[in-house]
This record gives sequence, structure tokens and C-alpha cells, in this order.
Amino acid sequence: MARKLKSDIVERNISLSGQIMKYLLDHPQVFDGLPDDFELVILPEDDVEITLFNLELLKKRSGQGKPVVLARVKSRAEKITSEPSIFVPVAA
Repeated sequence: MARKLKSDIVERNISLSGQIMKYLLDHPQVFDGLPDDFELVILPEDDVEITLFNLELLKKRSGQGKPVVLARVKSRAEKITSEPSIFVPVAA
């Protein structure tokens, strides 16, 4: 059962990742404010499972030298429903 749940999260994550990539390709000006080589972390506001899964992946991969870019999105049924908020978090 846990494997099926993880597989479902990964599939939903891939769907959202593809939509974010399409958004970035359709709006290349967004890249002007982003680092050249970055780790993209998608944080859907309405899907706690994906958000927690992605934050855990980030935690495991931290320290690999790439800056992190966060993409906060609203989605419904794996479809992004509004323009994503894409930003580089600033350390305090």
C-alpha cells in the first residue's frame, strides 16, 4: 500500500512539474530573476502530501551546491489553477 501511495504522489508531482516547465517556457522572462543552475521545488498549496514529499526530498538533497527555487502553486486534480509564484528564498 505504501508503495502505491508513493507512486501516486510521484505521478501527481510529475504532472505538476510538467505544467511548471510549460509555464516557464511560455514566460521566459521569469528566468531573469532565477539563478542559472537551480533545484526546483514545487509546493502545491492544496496538496499537503506532495508538499511534504518535496520538502523531504529537498532535505535529503540539501548541501549539493545548487540554489533552491520554490514554486508555490494552486492546483486541483493535478492541474495548476493560477499563475505559480516562483521565487528564490532568502536566508535570514
